[in-house]
Amino acid sequence: MKKIKYTPTWFMEPTSHYDKKKADFAVNFISCLSHTKGIWAGTPFVLLGWQEKIIRDVFGTIKENGYRQFNTAYIEIPKKQGKSELAAAVALFLLCADGEMGAEIYSCAADLTQASIVYNVAYDMVKLCPPLLQRVKLLPSSKRIVYEPTNSFYQVLSADVANKHGFNVHGVIFDELHTQPNRKLYDVMTKGSGDARMQPLNFVITTAGDNTRSICYEVHQKAEGILEGKKHDPTFYPVIYGAKPEDDWEDPKVWAKANPSLGITVELEKVQAAYNSARENPAEENTFRQLRLNQWVKQSVRWMPMHKWNDCKAEIDPEDLKGLDCYAGLDLSSTIDITAFVLVFPPNERFDKYVILPFFWIPEDTVDLRVRRDHVPYDAWQKQGVINCTEGNVIYYKYIENFIDELGNSYHIKEIAFDRWGAEQIVQDLAEMGFTVVRYGQGYKDMSPPTKELMRMVLGKEIIHTAHPVLDWMMDNVVVTKDPAGNIKIDKEKSTEKVDGAVATVMGLARAIASRSAEKKSVYDERGIITV
Repeated sequence: MKKIKYTPTWFMEPTSHYDKKKADFAVNFISCLSHTKGIWAGTPFVLLGWQEKIIRDVFGTIKENGYRQFNTAYIEIPKKQGKSELAAAVALFLLCADGEMGAEIYSCAADLTQASIVYNVAYDMVKLCPPLLQRVKLLPSSKRIVYEPTNSFYQVLSADVANKHGFNVHGVIFDELHTQPNRKLYDVMTKGSGDARMQPLNFVITTAGDNTRSICYEVHQKAEGILEGKKHDPTFYPVIYGAKPEDDWEDPKVWAKANPSLGITVELEKVQAAYNSARENPAEENTFRQLRLNQWVKQSVRWMPMHKWNDCKAEIDPEDLKGLDCYAGLDLSSTIDITAFVLVFPPNERFDKYVILPFFWIPEDTVDLRVRRDHVPYDAWQKQGVINCTEGNVIYYKYIENFIDELGNSYHIKEIAFDRWGAEQIVQDLAEMGFTVVRYGQGYKDMSPPTKELMRMVLGKEIIHTAHPVLDWMMDNVVVTKDPAGNIKIDKEKSTEKVDGAVATVMGLARAIASRSAEKKSVYDERGIITV
């Protein structure tokens, strides 16, 4: 296994320094341990390049008072890279080699089984190391390891400690932070519980998750901000291996970038097999992105296969659509949320496919708040002109009405389908302007046929859209629910982010399809049935 040439991290504070002796000591301690799993079981734990850099950075970056600079290390990386073995080695170092009297080291996770994974590896490492085994007492029934020379212990904690306090922490191994249901356990174990220690260490290992409102995403955002130079915390050490949002998830070069142990702890063939399965089953794409590429995904099951959606994009000049018949879907928001209006043009003399043209509005005064709260680039979209802003801190419906009226001068809007909720006034106003407005139900009966038809058209490349970034984002957010009869509809509650544009698209498509069906009258309606 190839080792790296070590260069001190750029996170080092001006008053800190790299202590090679201390870094070597940590590396050498770990090299005396053995691997415990698979073909590597029983062989010396020779750190891989990315692992050694972490160990040297964390244990070799020393403040002028002689103690470690970093007290939190956040390691976000895809599955099967060897992070559990690394965490187990760190736990044993903190327990047996850090020189801390009465050290308390804890394993934490969403449940006892998950928290025991790193402990079990550390337990096996001790059994494979005779010098340690002579000094350590193994207590498997209580999931504790005691280092007798310093009266220190390493203990697995159950999730119910989230409501308890009083820990005197020297080290915390936090496994798969993305599975935490809330922030309670993380806060109890990392906020102040190590104040009595001079150099406590929180060692957090996780893959990416699917909940952007979780404690893990909060910590991920902090790590990302430090890596990008936007945030500063000299005590926090961030490591993120993963594909960027703009990377092609189907490119093996991206797989290699995201998986630093590819070809060593995880075989390329297994990643390829997982990719092949995800390529055939869109429901598995997010799982591949999350676990194999360490990408944060919107939800665990994506409805729309985005690579198929992207295959339908085309450069269309809105001027080319002027004068054509179209049908609109209006998904009216509350006064502080997004309103979506989507025009759907049926096949015509200029385009042989359905064409989708979306428009969006939000209150102007809430843009900055939304960017900070939701981590969605509304400000950039506003500058690009792909989302419109109405004055004030609530949606100004009159502005939207006038906008739609102007659109009616350019496009022949035959019908506007709308969700009944909260739309009475704007619908009345649009009707007075001369538009035909149609109430459209949001239940399975009305929404299922056009929702299924939208998917069929996307897969068959029977629609065209302009790669509108807001609509793309919303399509990527969609989660559908299904009733016992197999009918489906977009579920706004389960979709983790906004889907208003997708709902408006479905309503507009429904009316466009209905209009074409009405135009295709049977020949028997005109001449009757001929009997021979």
